[in-house]
Amino acid sequence: MKLRRSMLFVPGDNAAMLSTSFVYRPDSIMFDLEDAVSPREKDSARLLVFQALQHPAYRDIETVVRVNSLETGFGLKDLEVAVRGGADVVRLPKTENAQAIGELEAHVVRIEQACGRAVGDTKIMAAIESASGVVNAVSIATASPRMIAIALAGFDYLVDMHTKRSNGWQPELFYARAAVLHAARAARIDAFDVVYGNVSDDDGFLREVRIAKRLGFNGKSLIHPKQVELLHKAYAPTTDEVSRAKRVIAAADEAHRKGLGVVSLDGKMIDPPVIEEAEMTLQLADAS
Repeated sequence: MKLRRSMLFVPGDNAAMLSTSFVYRPDSIMFDLEDAVSPREKDSARLLVFQALQHPAYRDIETVVRVNSLETGFGLKDLEVAVRGGADVVRLPKTENAQAIGELEAHVVRIEQACGRAVGDTKIMAAIESASGVVNAVSIATASPRMIAIALAGFDYLVDMHTKRSNGWQPELFYARAAVLHAARAARIDAFDVVYGNVSDDDGFLREVRIAKRLGFNGKSLIHPKQVELLHKAYAPTTDEVSRAKRVIAAADEAHRKGLGVVSLDGKMIDPPVIEEAEMTLQLADAS
């Protein structure tokens, strides 16, 4: 299982961040060619991102490129850079429906064939940023075998819904979070929660992280490097959870060695979902 707890946004026109962001060890790094880059800087940002994708230090980190919408004059140029540069994932912003994923995939296939990259190598992530995107989340999440995750973009969604972000448990985001998360689980892909924009408010950030973790999100989109460590610590299992997981795996291994079809621990049945949860807990513990 690929861990996707943290996806750090890196502006595509920021040469300093592009050359150093790997030191923060997020699970995924997203080079942003869309909102973070002004129109006059788009061309230079593409060159910088293409060079960053070649950097040896990024070989062990999943690289994502957020392209501009294909309806703009920038999207296809961004896509050429992402695929030819070797990005692991292309993130499509403002995804409204499954047709947008189909159009993106057709272009990705064309570019892979043109540059000699294996067809199917480039994965896709969709950003859900509107009411239409939320309503169509299931069809978007299942639109292509290349889909590895969907992400909720809270600001644009709330603007579309004519409301604003609140503190606390945030009822204005609950339906969108639930819909995106259910779509991801139905498609057997990952789900990223919204960014938290106030980088000086660690308490508020961790409050949102607890909400995302409790709901079941794999991770969260991040806009500042310091949020990476905070997030990873918050997602780390407790000592008791790790101890329990080790005992579950040990009981399952013993039952397998003895050829037993039934696994029990402390008088309770241990079924495959419990074993899978234990494996995920230990993987999170190792990563943390």
